[in-house]
Amino acid sequence: MPPVGQTGAQQSYGGQTPPPPPSAPPTAGGGFSSPTTYAKGQPTPPRGTRTGGGTPGQGGQGGQSRRPGGGPGPAGGSGGGGRTRKARLRVVKADPWSVMKVSFLLSLAIGVIIIVASAVLWMTLDGLGVFDSLSSTFKDVTGSDSAGAFNLMDYIGFGKVMLFTTLIAVVDVVLMTALATLAAFIYNSAAGFTGGIELTLAEED
Repeated sequence: MPPVGQTGAQQSYGGQTPPPPPSAPPTAGGGFSSPTTYAKGQPTPPRGTRTGGGTPGQGGQGGQSRRPGGGPGPAGGSGGGGRTRKARLRVVKADPWSVMKVSFLLSLAIGVIIIVASAVLWMTLDGLGVFDSLSSTFKDVTGSDSAGAFNLMDYIGFGKVMLFTTLIAVVDVVLMTALATLAAFIYNSAAGFTGGIELTLAEED
């Protein structure tokens, strides 16, 4: 009659010889031996002795297991051409104070440009002798060379022209500022009924 242990082993493993007891797990290649992993009765090598370790394939697997496993990240910028983002906005109110300041500065700049342009134009025409030719033409037409005859330079002299240009520039500053401010009030009133001007802004990536 077979022993009870042998009968149980045959029943557990289908009548085959049971496998031998597991040996110590192989250590990673190039590591030091651990005294706690050896089986009973197996001689322990001196402390600090390098063990053979597993096969190079196992060592490579161990090294790979410690590496973070992850596929390559998504390639940046691979998704077709640039997109265009659009936003629809409405101008529902224009601040009259800011409109007045901006319009005043713009009208003042325009007034300065008018004065400078008038001065440059007058000096250019005077240098070309246009005013002398006009004066002589008027004298020939009227036929009077006396001192009290008509003198064109009394009306189109540099002082007269600059004074007239300065008056025009001042009127331009006052009118443009007042009209722009009034337009802001009118726009705010109209935007309250209609919702304001709708704008579509586009931004390319």
